[in-house]
Amino acid sequence: MASVKEIQVTFDCTEPERLARFWCEVLGYVVPQPPEGFASWGDFDRALPPEYQGSRFACVDPSGVGPRLFFQRVPEGKVAKNRLHLDVRVGIGLVGAERLAVLEAESARLVALGAVHVRLLAADSANESCIVMQDIEGNEFCLD
Repeated sequence: MASVKEIQVTFDCTEPERLARFWCEVLGYVVPQPPEGFASWGDFDRALPPEYQGSRFACVDPSGVGPRLFFQRVPEGKVAKNRLHLDVRVGIGLVGAERLAVLEAESARLVALGAVHVRLLAADSANESCIVMQDIEGNEFCLD
C-alpha cells in the first residue's frame, strides 16, 4: 500500500480566484508561481479553452507545512451544511476571557474581508469557546 505524501483540500465554489484570495488572507497563504512558460496566472488562464478559463485556482502555505488549497468552479450552489470544515486555530493554549478576546479580534478581521460571524459557541465543561463563521461563499469554518 502506498503511503500518503501530502493532502490537498478542495473547495467547490462559484468564483475560484476570489475564494482562494480570501483564504490566502485568512491563513497567510500565498498564490503559487504560475506554470513554467507563463509570466502570470492570467496568462495561463487565457491560454485555456474558454470553458475552462477562471475555473480553478489554488493557494499554498509559504512554509510548505500546511495543505495546498484548491478551488474549482462547479455549476451548482451550496445548499446544505458542510460535511467537512476547516478549524482556523487562533486560540491554541488560551482559555477563558483571553481566548475569547483573541477569537473575537480574529472574527472582526475576517468579517472585514467578507466573512460572516455566525455564532459563538461558548465554553462549557468539555470545550473551550469557538466561533462559527462562513467564508465569502457561505462555507462554514470555525475559529478555534
